[in-house]
Amino acid sequence: MEKNTTLYDGHAIKVLEGLEAVRLRPGMYIGTTDSKGLHHLITEIVDNSVDEALAGYCTHIEVNINKDGSCTVRDNGRGIPAEIVEKENKSGIEVVMTKLHAGGKFGGGGYTISGGLHGVGLSVVNALSDWLEVTVYQHGKIYWMRCERGLPVTELKIIGETEEEGTMISFYPDASIFVEGIEFDFDIARVRLRELAFLNKCLRITFTDEREGKERTESYYNEEGIVNFVEQLNKGKETLLPHVIYMYQECNEQVVEIALQYNCGYNEAIYTFANNIKTEEGGVHLDGFKFALTKVINDFGTQLKLLKEEEKLSGEDVREGLVAVINVKLPNPQFEGQTKTKLGNSTMREFVKKVFTDKFSEFLEENPKEAKELINKSVNAQRAREAARKARESFRKTAMDSTALPGKLADCIDTNPMNCEIYLVEGDSAGGTAKQGRDRQYQAILPLRGKILNVEKARIHKILDNEEIKSMFTAFGCGYGDDFDLSKRRYDRIICMTDADVDGSHIRILLLTFFFRFMKPLIVNGHIYIALPPLYKVTKGKEERYFYSDEELRQYLDTIGGARYDLQRYKGLGEMNATQLYETTMNPETRTLLKVTVEDAEEADSIFSMLMGDIVDLRREFIEQNATLVKELDV
Repeated sequence: MEKNTTLYDGHAIKVLEGLEAVRLRPGMYIGTTDSKGLHHLITEIVDNSVDEALAGYCTHIEVNINKDGSCTVRDNGRGIPAEIVEKENKSGIEVVMTKLHAGGKFGGGGYTISGGLHGVGLSVVNALSDWLEVTVYQHGKIYWMRCERGLPVTELKIIGETEEEGTMISFYPDASIFVEGIEFDFDIARVRLRELAFLNKCLRITFTDEREGKERTESYYNEEGIVNFVEQLNKGKETLLPHVIYMYQECNEQVVEIALQYNCGYNEAIYTFANNIKTEEGGVHLDGFKFALTKVINDFGTQLKLLKEEEKLSGEDVREGLVAVINVKLPNPQFEGQTKTKLGNSTMREFVKKVFTDKFSEFLEENPKEAKELINKSVNAQRAREAARKARESFRKTAMDSTALPGKLADCIDTNPMNCEIYLVEGDSAGGTAKQGRDRQYQAILPLRGKILNVEKARIHKILDNEEIKSMFTAFGCGYGDDFDLSKRRYDRIICMTDADVDGSHIRILLLTFFFRFMKPLIVNGHIYIALPPLYKVTKGKEERYFYSDEELRQYLDTIGGARYDLQRYKGLGEMNATQLYETTMNPETRTLLKVTVEDAEEADSIFSMLMGDIVDLRREFIEQNATLVKELDV
């Protein structure tokens, strides 16, 4: 490597003043500057209001997306202190707006327990906004101040009198920072707001969109907090216990609350939080919970003679069908892991373990009937796990460890996964057409015969015996569940290409359920797509045009007036020849692909269970509530 000949001396050292560092390296403070980072700005401000709720002062937070695209967050807490901070010789309001690591979260004076620990929230949002205004209602006065791109453009002013208390912050993101766009998405923002309302009992959060054509208001409020959270997560599932089990304990400024309920399904769902921060990588609180759950159920199984002395249930057995939320609060949390979302305070492991052991043991003693049902479910899970172990061994020998690919897979020539894509095609007929029309260099075709197994209602050994699912596992090459390895995938894009009819939609939702339950990282990392085949072909003279929606067709027909044309409605992919299928649905230059994403994992879990589970009434209710979104139904 050649030496860098640029002079490196004292002149090369640059000191960034104020919030310059944030504007120069925004990713260090908000992770990314894409849509996720943009919506994180709202979270940063709301988290400060939630800290006021944790301190016992705030009961209502209002979040508005304003008509001009800016965002306003208002709470009824104590308000940012307007008094002069002696060391800075500036008001507390100006200090927290313009200084990093400034706030009431250091030294215990303002907040004992807080979600945002670094004191960078408001100042970072200020730095990354085209403009930001703060209004504070405090001590009978209304204080106001404005900044632009992090710098004050007015002094702190008293603009009126009031009997209210609280803080209102309005900001407009800086388009030079968020180059992918500065338009807030209501559905993305609502995920975190709804979650915070679950985690903070009796805190009301009102979210309003005032933009023209997008007007919408939702209010989130939960009297029972995470109990309501578990009920929501279990919606659409047949539950084993009639009520959610709830436990709460405080000690030495540490708080543990746990809510759990079993359902009759086979998937576990445990969500953990520390100081309102979602700990996606788990941590000590999750470890303590899992250890205690396994031990208590084993102890009671032996005690009730449902297990032999030498018989032991595994953690996997006792967690089958479990839905739980673990919410802990503590001073000075330590976060570790790849994304800094893994709790590391060792004292919390023992605290959770003790609280859960004592309270869950008490529940089982007082409810022997429910105790037997839980233990019997775990025993059945153990037997199924043994069957699944044998199925996995067989599967690894025949599918994963074999170098042979499925016989019906038409693979591509290129072996670099980043260049390759695979189409999952409904039926052999459409599969044959797709094989003829594809670009063999980088496009693979895997025809699926009929509808794959509904994995929502099947145990793993049944799933691994399904030929269509085995073909997909083998073709993709990256395993499943705990053995999943994204780096081993054989294709960068997996594209579901089904007919534009009711059966095609059903096959698509079966495939998405399969991916969500067994290969979720493919969705999370943006590797799953849905192909949109055309609905219509219009022939006018020698001209042929394809249309993908009724609206597109109507607009075109309006433009041609009374001219003669022939209209063909495609019921399935098989009605197109190879050239037509490639040009309309497979050619990267002309096709339309929808990337499948999961913004809200909890809601996605609930919807998959509702649509693919056993409770017909909830599915009917869901369809009726969303029927207004369907303009025409092709039956």
